[in-house]
Amino acid sequence: MLHGTQILGSAQMRAIESAAIAQGTVTAATLMERAGQGVVTAILDRWPDLAQAPGQAVVLCGPGNNGGDGFVVARLLAGRGWQLRVLLAGDPAALPADARRNHDLWRALGPVAPLSADPAPVTADLAVDALFGIGLTRPVDAFAPALSALRAAPRLVAVDVPSGLCADSGQVIGAARLAPADLTVTFHRAKPGHYLSQGPGLCGHVALVDLGLADAGQGPPTTLIEGADLAKPQGHKFDHGHVMVVAGGPAQGGAARLSARAALRIGAGLVTLCPPQAALAEHSGPPDALMRRPLDGSEDLERLLGDGRVAALCLGPGCGIERAASLLPPLIRSGRAAVLDADAITALAAQADPFRGLHDRCVLTPHAGEFGRLFPDLATRLDEPPQTGPAFSRLDAARQAAARTGAVILLKGPDTVIAAPDGRAAIHSATDLPWLATAGAGDVLAGMIAGLLARGWPALEAASAATLVHARAARRFGPGLIADDLPDQLPFVLRDMGA
Repeated sequence: MLHGTQILGSAQMRAIESAAIAQGTVTAATLMERAGQGVVTAILDRWPDLAQAPGQAVVLCGPGNNGGDGFVVARLLAGRGWQLRVLLAGDPAALPADARRNHDLWRALGPVAPLSADPAPVTADLAVDALFGIGLTRPVDAFAPALSALRAAPRLVAVDVPSGLCADSGQVIGAARLAPADLTVTFHRAKPGHYLSQGPGLCGHVALVDLGLADAGQGPPTTLIEGADLAKPQGHKFDHGHVMVVAGGPAQGGAARLSARAALRIGAGLVTLCPPQAALAEHSGPPDALMRRPLDGSEDLERLLGDGRVAALCLGPGCGIERAASLLPPLIRSGRAAVLDADAITALAAQADPFRGLHDRCVLTPHAGEFGRLFPDLATRLDEPPQTGPAFSRLDAARQAAARTGAVILLKGPDTVIAAPDGRAAIHSATDLPWLATAGAGDVLAGMIAGLLARGWPALEAASAATLVHARAARRFGPGLIADDLPDQLPFVLRDMGA
């Protein structure tokens, strides 16, 4: 079972707020007050010393409701003894009603200065960016000097998202170079942009504030992957599934061995490595728990698949493109759960009708280059620098790819996205693992997914849980990691997760 929290796009979040207001369960003014109070609470939770020694703060307020949140923050900090400097981008008369109300409440306590086009660096103890929030649709290039000036403060807090960052994609809209926040305080649910693309590097620590809203009818869910129950129940080895890993020809077997070892370690009941007869002797070394069977062509695969106990296959790692192309038809016809990685993806992309026969128990695991070969139109959209928001995101791309193929798509990267054909999706963000960018790491991930598929996990959950465990294994080993180290870390990671 996969564990995580739901995240919401900007349109979903606005719909939830609007529905609550329309139903009379809360007012917009109350939501703004709760948001501002939540920001202050998050600041003091993050830096408890600030509660004991109020200092100087600068709050940059924008022309919309995000600016209204900023006025609430200023008023509440002032009530705690802080000295405030409040700046407004735009005309107070043009503020939305609730933002204007909070502007006026602040004006009863202190002045509001117009935002300068060329502000001096902020020298306060705390800076709050409440310029633009999740509704941003245009570049903030004109405000780049002001946002850069905020970064001179020792603590920079962003309200909802750092201004200029698309809450749906994690991309910066326009050409502005944004100052990274130390803390981003968001409301009700985190947003995809906090975890995708440039988001993790710009948001800093993300704190979530409960506004007292309820989720309802917001479409297929997106889950931020946080945990998984990987315990094995009692049973026979075949109760935990048989994985077949197809290996390549002579001197090409290393990748498949990594996959096979990972499938064993993640808990598959048994794993068979299937190289061509000419390469079989190369695979005679340990682990002895791994079985070996020769597989020369499609007829051999069809014969091996005659064993109904074969629960999942892994095709692609070190396989060779031509060999993968010849084995794809019988594999897909079999309807077995399968992981298609590396050479299998390249072979698939070369076919005239590449997605014919794929099903929701297939998991495709492309990196960015392979994704571009399979879905060149989607890759082109991802590569275009966004000038308007919401920008096309990796989450959008993976969802569209899954719908197009009928299979589960795992789009690899530090911000891995997994999507199912029915629109459900999951995100795993691990920007702290540069050592995971090493040859063979993806082969290990493919084997882990195949092992969980064999154990009976649904494809989306198997890919998501494997991604989580894969990252934790890399984090546990740390610097100097090579792919061979990952399977050996799995017992320790599984034990730590209570498996």
